[in-house]
Amino acid sequence: MNYQWNWNIYWEDALDGGGTYFDTLIWGVKVTLALAMLAWIIALVLGSIIGTMRTTQNKWLVRLSNGYIELFRNIPLLVQMFIWYFVIPELVPDALGMWMKNLPNVSFYTAVISLGLFTSARVAVQVSTGINALPRGQKMAGTALGLTQIQTYRYVLLPMAFRIITPSLTNEVAAIIKNSSVASTITVLELMSRTRSMNEFTYKTFEAFTAATLIYLFVSVAAIMLSNFLERKLAVPGFITGGAAKGGR
Repeated sequence: MNYQWNWNIYWEDALDGGGTYFDTLIWGVKVTLALAMLAWIIALVLGSIIGTMRTTQNKWLVRLSNGYIELFRNIPLLVQMFIWYFVIPELVPDALGMWMKNLPNVSFYTAVISLGLFTSARVAVQVSTGINALPRGQKMAGTALGLTQIQTYRYVLLPMAFRIITPSLTNEVAAIIKNSSVASTITVLELMSRTRSMNEFTYKTFEAFTAATLIYLFVSVAAIMLSNFLERKLAVPGFITGGAAKGGR
């Protein structure tokens, strides 16, 4: 293979005028982390609500939550992003569709929503599994103390469930960062998009994707270290932390 290696390419000026190629990749990392963080907030909030609904005695809430989970978990993320970006603006009234299309950074917000909804279905499974892993006596104790169902979930069940599923939730954080690379397909200038841009400008495929690989690896290792730290700090005596939750995937 007659390939001319050039590891100094990162310090050369990028043709897009954004500084060096290293600066371009760093900017892509910032967009990736911002995208993942905002999507994670959506996923955690919605996932907690849907997962809690799934463990109630109301059959309609259970059916609704199960339908939500099956819908967003079983449709590929790439398809969901295309639907939100290309299809939804065409289905709503014309005025609303034009407003959606002309929003600043519309592709970024679209990626946040689709990635957040996709991950929320996975979080919902983790939350419901964590709640179901708790002894039934805890819910009964809340009722005996005069707590309402909402208060029992808020003060008794959910705090314990979240401590049990902490490792699984942290794994989802690492997954959402990696899944954010799909956003490059709808023109979000995150890390993968910047990497492809560097490759197209320089034809240095190995150098460009080696840098992206190392960056994703660094972020994943950081997430694993955080998971191990939180697992030690939040472990509940008498429970196998995260074991039940992982079984619910």
